[in-house]
Amino acid sequence: MSNQSVTVVFAHGAWADESSWRKVVDLLHSKGIKAVTFRLPLSSLADDVAALERTLEHVDGPVVLAGHAYAGAVIASTGNAKVRALVYIAALAPDQGETVADVFYRNAHDDRAPKLAPDSEGWIWLPTEAFGTAFAQNATPEEQKALAAAQRPISPACITVPVAKPLWRSVPAWYLLAEQDHMIPEKTQRFMAERMNAHISAHPIDHLPSVSAPELVEKVITDAVRASDR
Repeated sequence: MSNQSVTVVFAHGAWADESSWRKVVDLLHSKGIKAVTFRLPLSSLADDVAALERTLEHVDGPVVLAGHAYAGAVIASTGNAKVRALVYIAALAPDQGETVADVFYRNAHDDRAPKLAPDSEGWIWLPTEAFGTAFAQNATPEEQKALAAAQRPISPACITVPVAKPLWRSVPAWYLLAEQDHMIPEKTQRFMAERMNAHISAHPIDHLPSVSAPELVEKVITDAVRASDR
């Protein structure tokens, strides 16, 4: 097995950016695994898939795609033949004909979940206090402040469009299930992961384990890389 042949491409979710993957990227690099991050515009699902396709165009060889939260819908919307596996990090996985909102609201959220609504210009922002109570409650206060300062809003056009046949129907998937997630209920995550027949790892982690539990994220991704590189 040679890790050199597979590249991991990371897609961030809403209210985050590509820097949210930095700790995981460093861990993969320490193992000799190539990794690429890129920025999603979060302006529409089509725009985000186009950004992913542009990134994949510049990657040589087989790819493992990793997506967090909303980006689970993005990584499953490519048909690029380079993709060998999908890794979902507390991520959403709508099936054909479903929207991201359909699966996000499939089960009731707990009382820590923030209230979400578009602003006067049509963008959905995460309330600042939610970074410490629901989004990344296991991160340090400094990390929570940095995440809030760098947050990127999402457009309803990302979450209200039915998806086509998802790639997880034809390539293997791994799922890191966050049992302390106050953004996407654990029950919802388990439903999606089981529907995909994903390799499931469940841990008492928050919604953003790439920051608060990067070793667990790295392990799931490394497992997918090893399986894809046989």
